[in-house]
Amino acid sequence: MTVEDDFDEDEENPIWGALIKTGLILSIVVLAGGYMGWLHPLGDSLAVGRFPASVAVFVLSLLGIRMGMQAAAFGALLLSLLTATSVVLAHIWPGPPGIFLLYQKNMYFENSDLAGLEADIRDAAPLALTLQEVSDPNLALLRNLQDILPHQFHCPEGRRGGTAVASQLPPVPGATVCVSGLAAMQVIFRDQPVWIVSVHLSWPWPYDQAGHVADLRPVLAGLEGPVLMGGDFNMVRWALSVR
Repeated sequence: MTVEDDFDEDEENPIWGALIKTGLILSIVVLAGGYMGWLHPLGDSLAVGRFPASVAVFVLSLLGIRMGMQAAAFGALLLSLLTATSVVLAHIWPGPPGIFLLYQKNMYFENSDLAGLEADIRDAAPLALTLQEVSDPNLALLRNLQDILPHQFHCPEGRRGGTAVASQLPPVPGATVCVSGLAAMQVIFRDQPVWIVSVHLSWPWPYDQAGHVADLRPVLAGLEGPVLMGGDFNMVRWALSVR
């Protein structure tokens, strides 16, 4: 197909061509915006839709190539493949093997199956446990687990519950931190002090997740030594607020 044929085909379908171009541009803007969390919290909110945006760019790029937009559409096609691959790898790659088993769970403040959660934790037999939405009724779980996770620290907060940390490892006396959305306890692991941190971030933009992260950053920076963190970040793992 010649350039002239491409031009003729595009001229025969001006509405479709305009729609594809517009859709492709908008999809690229949304996809690129998901990397702009450093510029504005909206970027992190857009990062949630990185995979759907990548799929949209991929499909519209194929249509754009058929409509004669070879150069621009081919570049967008490569962009979509790279971004989609990074999202897929983030989901399927568990990371390198570790030496510390930490069990993480947002309990849900109105949990109706504490017995099932307790059984799952006992089966996992973790060295440490991080929990969120530890409401007053959910405190029963911590009491029931005292035989296997005797060292516990709960940071209460509001009706939906706060954060908590529990461990079978001996704690460092007095080494705990309790702030809004964070509970931390230092324990001894292989003769070395290690912080176990439970985090529950607020919702992303237009809510104040960015402000919450800004408040927690100096708290985390003040934890000396290794830190193991589990939490409900209300955000995808590749977003700036999590990283």
